[in-house]
Amino acid sequence: MSGFQIVQTDAPLRVVLVGAGNMGRHWLDVISGTPEVELVGLVDLDLELARGAASDRGLRVDVGSSVTAVAAESGAQAVIDVTVPPAHHAVNTEALFAGLPVLCEKPIAPTVAEALSLAAAAEASGQLLMTSQSRRYYPVLAELKAAIGRLGRIGVVTTEFFKAPHFGGFRDEMDHPLLVDMAIHAFDVSRYLLDAEPVSVDCRTFNPAWSWYRGDAAATAVFEFEGGTRYTFAGSWCSPGLETSWNGSWRVSGERGSALWDGEGRPVVEAVGEPAATRGARDASPDAEPAWTATRPEIAGALDEFVDALRTGRTPSGEVRSNVFSLAMVEGAVRSAESLRPVALDAVFEDAYRAAVAGERRPDVQAVLESWGSAAGALRGRDEAA
Repeated sequence: MSGFQIVQTDAPLRVVLVGAGNMGRHWLDVISGTPEVELVGLVDLDLELARGAASDRGLRVDVGSSVTAVAAESGAQAVIDVTVPPAHHAVNTEALFAGLPVLCEKPIAPTVAEALSLAAAAEASGQLLMTSQSRRYYPVLAELKAAIGRLGRIGVVTTEFFKAPHFGGFRDEMDHPLLVDMAIHAFDVSRYLLDAEPVSVDCRTFNPAWSWYRGDAAATAVFEFEGGTRYTFAGSWCSPGLETSWNGSWRVSGERGSALWDGEGRPVVEAVGEPAATRGARDASPDAEPAWTATRPEIAGALDEFVDALRTGRTPSGEVRSNVFSLAMVEGAVRSAESLRPVALDAVFEDAYRAAVAGERRPDVQAVLESWGSAAGALRGRDEAA
């Protein structure tokens, strides 16, 4: 796989936002507060909604229902996709083949098969496709990651997530609202902290008797990672009282100590037997390229990394072929819960690859998918491109 195209200009990145609903309006506020970005267009099937969102903020931008048309009229250089997840594949594919890199709200697609199709579309078009996995973007999370480097080999990572939100709407009707709509954040953070990928999952779900959700709102999932580390997620979306942070509550247990993070404040670390003079962040190799580190939280941090990637060519942490592992953790957990047995994530990927090849309708994307030979071939390409 070749790298994505860089935007070679020092001027603010000209972007079109697709989706003018509640989340779209939140993105409008973040874009307005980001000098490195200029909003030049707003797209939504509901034109009155889009015009109202622009008017409420005093924005004079091109408004329309077609991504390609608005981008062409406005001279856009990139797209931010904030549509509902079932629309992500169509919107992202259209934008990529219009020559526009895309920052897409999570999940990148509803299924791993669609995500692999999008990865192939990004390769075929030569454009960057990145997911906004917003909860990676907490500066204190980078501090926790550095602290973990002092603990030696990691044996166990746990997340407790207990909240009681009354959303109403589609979440109340989902089969697995906690796993599908929320747990991906914690799953993605576990990958970030461990710098490793999951290999299997054993998950069980249930719905407490008092739950206001139709589907299972509580879950326990145990993932095995490369190297044998176990990651356990335990949570409920109908657990009133003593609620955790939206980031959950974390413990990391290693051979030389442990770390705790309440999801909001600074982590607490106890490295047993560590000389005072050596206490500090993990040492970086002098030859290693410095990692990109968020300075703004949540979607603002995702936007900053997207702009940085397009300026420098540095592969962002949410690049589609990396992010597909987080989506596979969700899909594997759901499959395990429904079958009442452990699931190997290799099987999730290969089933998804076959479905992607069988269902692809664009000949150019089909050719890329077939060139991989397997999902493993696609994911090896990610490592070669990084």
